Amino acid sequence: MTVQDWFEKRKEAQIQRRALEARVEIEANPDLWTKCVHCDAQLLKKDIEDNYMVCPVCDYHFRINARTRVAQLFDENSFEELFSEIAPTDPLEFFDTESYKDRIEAAQSKTGLKDAVITGLATIEGHKIATAVMDFDFMGGSMGSVVGEKVTRIIEKAIELRLPVLVITSSGGARMQESALSLMQMAKTSCACARLDEAGLLYINLITDPTFGGVTASFGTLGDIIVAEQGARVGFAGRRVIEQTIRQKLPSDFQTAEYLMKYGQVDVVSARKNLRETLSNILAMHE
Repeated sequence: MTVQDWFEKRKEAQIQRRALEARVEIEANPDLWTKCVHCDAQLLKKDIEDNYMVCPVCDYHFRINARTRVAQLFDENSFEELFSEIAPTDPLEFFDTESYKDRIEAAQSKTGLKDAVITGLATIEGHKIATAVMDFDFMGGSMGSVVGEKVTRIIEKAIELRLPVLVITSSGGARMQESALSLMQMAKTSCACARLDEAGLLYINLITDPTFGGVTASFGTLGDIIVAEQGARVGFAGRRVIEQTIRQKLPSDFQTAEYLMKYGQVDVVSARKNLRETLSNILAMHE
């Protein structure tokens, strides 16, 4: 055995030992670790949290809830929630595999929210805004009557106070359990956006993963400036539905933020760590 062979063998043994130690540690402390859904890397949860919930190996942006988004983007303790008293009802007494009422209660218990959006006033680097932040953890961020009402109300509050509006979307679309009532929110929120435009106030959309269906087709893409988070998937119908309809294979990056940027459907694509600075710069330019 040559000296080089010896060193190579020793290096391989060290790698195997470290891999074994890592597996033992993961099995011993499963709550400390998570797997990246994109690259399968085993990661310490703290490392992901310290990196804005972004995989340090492949740069995959994990989905984050509304409260985390508020903490990351807005100045500390600046967020003042409004319209938190608005809660969903079950006007159609809808039942599929379980009642809509039970689904609402389960989602409220899981997220600590009354519905799929929180609204209020906040500042970003001192720039005051009115904002709506959607939460995909609440029934897939689906848009029902409460989402439409709260988005409309925060836009009306912005008009009253002469403030720019930032809406952060994350949604699978309209909420089927409210049927036509959920579809009516598309017109309602779009009219509110039109009034904001008539008032000459800035409207910014921040699109995060995923944003689909009725939200994309209404207030989610009506902004003066549309910012998309890196890697976010955005569209109306899903990829599989479109491929089955047109009977063609779509590009691998279809419906991603980067794809939409290439074809002029969004204005800015930003990594999560740069979003606060990006939004602050946009607000500063329009003061």
